[in-house]
Amino acid sequence: MNSKSSGGKLEAFFTGKGFYIVLLLCAAIIGGSAWMMAAGEREMAEEISVMNRESLEKQAVETVILPPAQEDIQPAMAPETQVTRPEDEAPAKPEESTETFHETEAAPAPAYVWPVSGQVERWHNSSILTYDATMRDWRTHEGIDIMAPLGETVTAAHAGSVESIVQDDLYGTVLTVSHGDGGRTVYANLAEVPAVSVGDWVEPGDVIGAVGTTAIGESGQGTHLHFAVTVDGVNVNPLDYLPG
Repeated sequence: MNSKSSGGKLEAFFTGKGFYIVLLLCAAIIGGSAWMMAAGEREMAEEISVMNRESLEKQAVETVILPPAQEDIQPAMAPETQVTRPEDEAPAKPEESTETFHETEAAPAPAYVWPVSGQVERWHNSSILTYDATMRDWRTHEGIDIMAPLGETVTAAHAGSVESIVQDDLYGTVLTVSHGDGGRTVYANLAEVPAVSVGDWVEPGDVIGAVGTTAIGESGQGTHLHFAVTVDGVNVNPLDYLPG
């Protein structure tokens, strides 16, 4: 009997206001569930946003910075400094050549030598008049007279070619040697027959003749060689050319 009574009450409850109460409770439950789901989704979205931000920050930190390409790198301009290279410090020493060169040196001009050995009896005076014992007058003397015995050998005083051999009225047998440079040596009072001929080449010391007595203009003196030197036709002092 009690069970019937309880069943009746439940039926009355659901058919009355109880229906609306249950419906309201169901709506509340559904609303609460929806709110909870929305709240959960919002939290989840926030968590996802935080995770995404942290991931992005981590990626930014871990990003590898690649160096620029080689062609884009410009070298730093270093201050200009003077670089001294070894070859700038001193000129390179040229290598010594092992080749031997033999230069042909010009032969020195042959020296004058005395044509005979003896003392000078009469000196050269081309501008001062001196007394001539043979001619017994005052006159110049264009050479020097060297005392020597009769027949003493006479040699060439300087290298050259025998230019002429003449018989002079005053100086007797006169032999002239041309040296090719405008200079000439003259040998007078020689023996009548010299030892050389015109055109012969003589060197200093070569025999050209002998002391004679052919110079009538100087016969008042002792036996001697009359020796003279001319340059371009002008008589000069033979002592300026003969060794002292």
